[in-house]
Amino acid sequence: MTGGNNDIVNKLAEDFNASQSDYKVVATFKGSYPDTMNAGIAAFRAGTSPHILQVFEVGTATMMSAKGAIKPVYQLMKDAGEPFDPKAYLPAITGYYSTSKGDMLSFPFNSSSMVMWINKDELKKAGIAEIPKTWPEVFDAAKKLKAAGHETCGFSNAWATWAHIEQFSAWHNVPIGTKANGLDGFDTVLEFNTPLAVKHLQNLIDLQKDKTYDYSGRGNQSESRFGTGECAIFLTSSGYYASAKSTAKFDFTSAPMPYYPDVQGAPQNSIIGGASLWVMGGKTADEYKGVAKFFTFLSDTNRQAKLHQESGYLPITKAAYEKTKADGFYEKNPTLQTPLKELTNKEPTENSRGLRFGNMVQMRDVWAEEIEAALAGKKSAKEALDAAVARGNAMLRTFEKTAK
Repeated sequence: MTGGNNDIVNKLAEDFNASQSDYKVVATFKGSYPDTMNAGIAAFRAGTSPHILQVFEVGTATMMSAKGAIKPVYQLMKDAGEPFDPKAYLPAITGYYSTSKGDMLSFPFNSSSMVMWINKDELKKAGIAEIPKTWPEVFDAAKKLKAAGHETCGFSNAWATWAHIEQFSAWHNVPIGTKANGLDGFDTVLEFNTPLAVKHLQNLIDLQKDKTYDYSGRGNQSESRFGTGECAIFLTSSGYYASAKSTAKFDFTSAPMPYYPDVQGAPQNSIIGGASLWVMGGKTADEYKGVAKFFTFLSDTNRQAKLHQESGYLPITKAAYEKTKADGFYEKNPTLQTPLKELTNKEPTENSRGLRFGNMVQMRDVWAEEIEAALAGKKSAKEALDAAVARGNAMLRTFEKTAK
């Protein structure tokens, strides 16, 4: 983690170390989410894995299938004799990291969702009276922003596939793949090349031509385009809050992701992003006791509430959410309630519970490649999405063979 959230993680380690003298947590930076996951897996194979590995949500299927490489959290807490109630955590989060029986495999840590960040000052200057709610309203606002001087970016987003395939599908209650997007089995088949997705990608292609929409890459390195004021409408993680707060020199807020108003039932609910903490296998019982103590420390209500309020990540426990509400925090900081409202907008469906696809890290690159080809005019929207689905399905079948 970088920026403001890097400082928050280091502080958590320091506070735990100061709170007792039996264990010491050492926080180590290993780069981006994909880099960290790859380094963790390589370290396990070499017999030098860390005790705890922070893995982003799309790595869940890969970690689950790595038999022997992980120690399930429910087992860890039980063996260490630490009090642990999975029902104390927000269900929208725990469902993502649990087996179908409800056993928690990893420990929820920095959970987020995707929100639309808004530069209120620039919208006002461009004569946009209300924050857009639908995609057509976003396109219209972006054209006005461009005409008002934002020549390089009417609107944009980080995390290309998370925005335009994963969250987009859940928010519109359409499937990404069969078997509840893979949550009900690794024999899932991708099916997001729908007329709705084709229409959406075509809109982006059309708007990219004059930078009313401007593509900002596969990861989140582009988030600074919002902080500098270049892009006044920008979709990215709610966990961007700490960085926005420290860099933006303007009045900003967050709003729910846009939706197409002609899609029945939209908006549905968003799915979580962020990461969880996986406990690596092959350690001693004493070391595992230390890990369990650290997880208990992280679950403390006051600590969780503070973490949520400073970082913009979600409170992982119900008690921390209730405390934040009771303290009147959201009345002064409505920005931080946006992802919670999205996640709980409606009861999750098979299409919006989350996703669990094998080889997801590599598959995201393949999907992004196809989106990039379409935006560059090398493929039609339909050709790109058909190819993304076909190539992704080939990767899923490879994973299915190794996961059995």
